Amino acid sequence: MLAGRLHVPTRAFAVEDVPTPSAGPGEVRIAVAAAGVCLSDVHLVQGVLTPRLLPVDTVTLGHEVAGTVDQVGEGVRSLAVGRRVLLQAGEERAGTTWTRGVDLDGGWAEFALARADTVVPIPDGLPFEQACFIPDAVSTPWAAIVDTARVRPARPVGVWGVGGLGVHAVQLLRLVGAAPVVAVDPLPAARSRALELGADAALDPGDEEFAASITTLTGGRGLDVAFDFAGAPAVREQAAAALGRGGRLVLVGLSDHPVVLPGGTAFSVLRQQLLGHYGSEPQHVQDVVDLVRAGRVEFSRSVSRVLPLADAAAALEALERGDGDPVRIVLVP
Repeated sequence: MLAGRLHVPTRAFAVEDVPTPSAGPGEVRIAVAAAGVCLSDVHLVQGVLTPRLLPVDTVTLGHEVAGTVDQVGEGVRSLAVGRRVLLQAGEERAGTTWTRGVDLDGGWAEFALARADTVVPIPDGLPFEQACFIPDAVSTPWAAIVDTARVRPARPVGVWGVGGLGVHAVQLLRLVGAAPVVAVDPLPAARSRALELGADAALDPGDEEFAASITTLTGGRGLDVAFDFAGAPAVREQAAAALGRGGRLVLVGLSDHPVVLPGGTAFSVLRQQLLGHYGSEPQHVQDVVDLVRAGRVEFSRSVSRVLPLADAAAALEALERGDGDPVRIVLVP
């Protein structure tokens, strides 16, 4: 079968012919129908991220995967061949989460293996191209909103970076009743997209009137929660400065840069908080699938391009360049 493989020591990526795997005990084999291309995949190729649990030599990329159960391993009773599913982005082993497409082979392939308890059935009406990125691009902001930040209705919230994760945060924040939802992005197209998807306001972070706009939008009290989906030092400083009393800055975008907070004394006096966030738990993935099933959210506008698996290298390059300001590029075998 074809698979998009990263040779970790050299960071060389290629779509190659590899043996088709078979489902072992407790596993299912998925005929992959769609797989998302995430900025984390770009970071893996660049060397910014690396498999951390084992000295992996070669790994199939792809942690956002949807398809159909194709083969059932010994002992699996909960799933049958033909079931439409998505795969959780990680598998917990002995208290540690192994990330699909990083620490173990992922879904940029014609077939993918998964432990049966990490597979989530999806409704018939949910296209695979939209289902595949739920395990990261949607469930990660959902977990950040409902668990890490504990966003409350009718409280002002800011979203810095309206890209692959931030754009879904805007939709989900509106769903839980945050108000106003303020999107912040330097790209006009991203700001327009945020407004279309439910933001109450969209600001350019470089605008000289930025601070005044936050004051006006929040009635002078500042933001209750500010989400950094960009992972940039300047973003974090600006977001922290926009917080009100008891405000929480949630770092979702990854960065190795030190975290610098303006006005350290004021941060303490105002009892503000700095919170880190990474990924999601299985229940968050199930929550989002249930919301889709109930008709509360849909993600058709998030599919920016669909490319064949053979063009995975071109998809990585397009995402790295930001061609067309994509939310999600999707690969199909």
